[in-house]
Amino acid sequence: MNKHLLDLQEGESPFHADGAKSFTMPARFYVDADIYEMEKEAIFYKSWHYAGHVSQVAEPGMYFTTKIHEQNIFVAHGRDGKTRAFYNVCAHRGHELLEGSGKKNVITCPYHAWAFDFQGNLINARNSENVEGFNKCDFSLKEVTLEIFCGMIMINLDPNAKPFAEEYAGLDEEIRQYMPSVDKLSFAQRDTFEVDANWKVLVDNFLECYHCAPAHKDFVDLVNMDTYRTITRDRYSSQCAAAPLTTRSKAFSFETGEVEFGYAGFFLWPNITIWLYPGEANLSVLQMNPLKPEVTIEYQDWFTLGGVLSPQLKDAATYQKDVLQPEDIDLCESVQRGLKSKAYNQGRFIVDAGRTELSEHAVHHFQKMVLDALGANLGPS
Repeated sequence: MNKHLLDLQEGESPFHADGAKSFTMPARFYVDADIYEMEKEAIFYKSWHYAGHVSQVAEPGMYFTTKIHEQNIFVAHGRDGKTRAFYNVCAHRGHELLEGSGKKNVITCPYHAWAFDFQGNLINARNSENVEGFNKCDFSLKEVTLEIFCGMIMINLDPNAKPFAEEYAGLDEEIRQYMPSVDKLSFAQRDTFEVDANWKVLVDNFLECYHCAPAHKDFVDLVNMDTYRTITRDRYSSQCAAAPLTTRSKAFSFETGEVEFGYAGFFLWPNITIWLYPGEANLSVLQMNPLKPEVTIEYQDWFTLGGVLSPQLKDAATYQKDVLQPEDIDLCESVQRGLKSKAYNQGRFIVDAGRTELSEHAVHHFQKMVLDALGANLGPS
């Protein structure tokens, strides 16, 4: 691969460590297939990934599958009561073991019927008793690092990964400040969106509300924009706003919940976003999963009390799915097309001293993490 892609090129303006002085990442970071391949090892195979929710594997034998690029993983509730994640591949000839979600007593490979328990142990390999020196212990499933955070199951392919609670220190307290009953929530529904844009375009868009007034009229009516502030931490950022003047917004109506607020959103490096809407207890996760250099699959999972969307939360989810997401998708797809224009390569961050709702400092924070992970050399550090 062409490592020169990661260096400042002729005619480009520098990416500065100070967002107020910095130009954005060059367009090639959003369109180049080689950079996309570099990101797999440098970012996604070394970072925490949202897999699902504990309520989806509440009983022994329950499982679901997920992917991080080409790496197929399954999460399962073991007979010993422990939730684990494994690479979803048979130790015999590499066939995938499970599809989708469900409940089983034993994991049996569809190819040659090797069978595994939910602790990952090989318990039966047909005819292996007639193979000299065959030891079942040599063919256990390969486990993936897993932690549970506010009911969400997080996995990491890096066996030496820093613990999730350490990587995102302070996030647990922030979420509980807005959603004290987060541990009582259960999975309610998943909405899926395919977007013709690089995953980083979607993250950039999430991390600023500079575009909110022109592009999201109903969202601006939902929150008190004068109080909307984004705060960057080491590996995450928060963007929260106080309650609006009325609970009858253009987006959706709601009754005051446990805590009075307008909106609370969180970004977790590299591609996880957590959303909290006002009213009845709720939390949703929207993760930007790269499919191709210029295609991203977004999954938004909703969690509610009892795993049921009340009329109020159904209105919120419908607004998110039918209004806010289409608005953002249109913006991001237009940006992706524009990134390939001969007239564009970089822009300038709008970062103000007060870090107001119009400031793009969180986008700069994210792009700096991308460049640092890739080892890019684009200017002053």
